[in-house]
Amino acid sequence: MLRRILLSLVATMIVAALCVYGAFWRPSLAAVPVPAANSFSPQLVEKGAVLAGLGNCASCHTAKGGKAFAGGYGLATPFGTIYSSNITPDPATGIGTWSQEAFKRAMHEGVRADGAHLFPAFPYTHFTTITDEDVTALYAYLMTRPPVVAPAIANTVPFPLSLRPLQAGWKLLYFKKASYETEVGKSVDWNRGRYLSEGVAHCAACHTPRNKLGAELKNSPYLGANIDAWFAPALTDANTAPLPWTEDEIYTYLRSGMTALHGTASGPMAGVIYDGLAKAPDSDIRAMAIYFADMNGSSPDAKQSKLLSLDTIKSEATLAKIMSKSSQVGGQYNDHGANLYLAACASCHSNSNGKPSAIRPELGLNSALTAAEPTNLIQVILHGIAKREAQPSLVMPGFAATMSDDDIAQIASYLRRSRTELAPWPAVDVTVAKLRKSSKSE
Repeated sequence: MLRRILLSLVATMIVAALCVYGAFWRPSLAAVPVPAANSFSPQLVEKGAVLAGLGNCASCHTAKGGKAFAGGYGLATPFGTIYSSNITPDPATGIGTWSQEAFKRAMHEGVRADGAHLFPAFPYTHFTTITDEDVTALYAYLMTRPPVVAPAIANTVPFPLSLRPLQAGWKLLYFKKASYETEVGKSVDWNRGRYLSEGVAHCAACHTPRNKLGAELKNSPYLGANIDAWFAPALTDANTAPLPWTEDEIYTYLRSGMTALHGTASGPMAGVIYDGLAKAPDSDIRAMAIYFADMNGSSPDAKQSKLLSLDTIKSEATLAKIMSKSSQVGGQYNDHGANLYLAACASCHSNSNGKPSAIRPELGLNSALTAAEPTNLIQVILHGIAKREAQPSLVMPGFAATMSDDDIAQIASYLRRSRTELAPWPAVDVTVAKLRKSSKSE
């Protein structure tokens, strides 16, 4: 009797698995000759370049020191390292023989030209809402890039999770093909910002925490998440920055990479801004700022004018308090963290005129100090901020080679206790060692 029940159970599971796979089975699509670069109009290619920048495609599809879009970038996930694919038009190792239809299917459904399901590390869950016209422009842009011979690198996802058919089950749980639907009652700019942010820019992919199966938590959008040894902060009112991220502050940050009231882009976000958004028109950057300001509750539409006035007063008081605390960095000679800060950091971060400056970031205003964990602050102390063409005046040396784990932990802890009124971070030295080790393994 028991044997019969078990056999029935196994049979039921097999039938269910076959039904799921059958529902998500996709055929291979015929290969096509590599399209000639001059078969696409310059205007279409330029539009695709802007969209590819908004999607920051190059960052994920370019290995460190490798050729653009040739793949090989390893994304560490809880399931193993997944390496990006070659999306240059090389016919053997890239997507040169993919038809436009095959490319659209990959973007909208997460299915390769050969019919295999893609891992959700490729954010088709967001790209599914991109219009066919925009997908066409992206195809034109990628097919006009220099072809690069770069065979795929094997992922380290263990068996059986490495089986592509299992992705069909994941899609059944977490993916729904969709198109963008205009939000009635919201402005044209708001809808444009939402379309870009939720679609091609896939901002939620980094800023939303995920469940144990790697899917974004639908009930916690944009509440912040750990990714690539950094912490992508919350983009809602849960953000811990001392001053609000208003529409103008968000616009300035996305456009230039720094603001006087919030600091400087670093880590993966620096690539998004300096490499990705550089070609995006001001109107699109402004539209995204409008969308996120509405999300975090700082937009005029989100609050009544009376409340805005109260917020302004609170912001001015907060700014004055932070600047006052920042000026009290001297005279703490019995504090090892303070002494290290004075010797290595204060000359660049001290705003002697009492006003915050974008090129001399006031650390007390930076959410890296008010975050629940010290990850981002430690990463910047370890590796500094590289000189970018867009901001030649902004550069910070890294201290990984000259300071011990304890020194860096002392500075981070000192900044936390001297610039905020929050509880100390626990085990900062352990986090320093962990992040230093992860950077050596890259």
